[in-house]
Amino acid sequence: MQSNHGITLQAGPLRLAVRPDLGGSLAGLWHQGRPVLRSTEPGLLAGPRQSACFPLLPYSNRLGHRRFAWQGQNYTTEPNFDDSPHSLHGVGWLRAWQVVQQTADHLTLRYTHAPDGHWPFAFEAEQDITLTPQALRLDLRLRNTDTRTQPVGLGWHPYFPARHSSHLQVDVATRWERDASMLPTHATVQQGIDAPVRSLALDHCFGGWPGVAHIRDAQFALRLSSTLPYLVVFTPPGQPHFCVEPVGHVNNAIQHADPASQGLVALAPGAATTASLTLDVEAL
Repeated sequence: MQSNHGITLQAGPLRLAVRPDLGGSLAGLWHQGRPVLRSTEPGLLAGPRQSACFPLLPYSNRLGHRRFAWQGQNYTTEPNFDDSPHSLHGVGWLRAWQVVQQTADHLTLRYTHAPDGHWPFAFEAEQDITLTPQALRLDLRLRNTDTRTQPVGLGWHPYFPARHSSHLQVDVATRWERDASMLPTHATVQQGIDAPVRSLALDHCFGGWPGVAHIRDAQFALRLSSTLPYLVVFTPPGQPHFCVEPVGHVNNAIQHADPASQGLVALAPGAATTASLTLDVEAL
């Protein structure tokens, strides 16, 4: 169902609301009326940062001090996140997406980017959104429509309700420490996370992730899986939400001496890269 305030998909007990006009974001995901993700009725959603989830492209997290060098050229990006000295999360979340295909339980969105102050390369992205009675699946595809090879990373930024009993279990091998400006400095050994969310104070990128995370509270047991190799975990103390974000590269990988070693893709003209995320939902 589509209205001026978004598109609703339904599959069994799951209802999903999407706002293509607000960065291709998900407004909410509910199981028989109970929010699975942080959820807002689509007509009340103010922007992507208040949403249930939004896509990250062509990079995730922070791009340090809004500048980078790539294949012998220097580039800058525009401010896009409050008073941060960095630009964040790429451009897909800032722009309206177009509806390409729609059924009761499936939606395809497209965003076409022309070079601008926020990103200097042209690309076309599609996001497939599929709902089943047991799960939500998201697929991203980005094709380089520029004449130049460009750096690309994909990801998603889902928000989960921080309930009293919320628990996160995830296997990881490394954790990227950060400086005062929130940029990563070096990786340290991390033995995994298996703890109540309220006991965590994280805003870090983790490596050595096998692609599965388990999120559990008194209402739901969730299994998040992705083809992407890194995971950002954000657990802001005192906030009613937390984030478990599959991403394709280490934060600020573009400024690393070897961006490819940190997951960033050098995407040739005409080439494409893909990613997927599945959230399996079990009601308790």
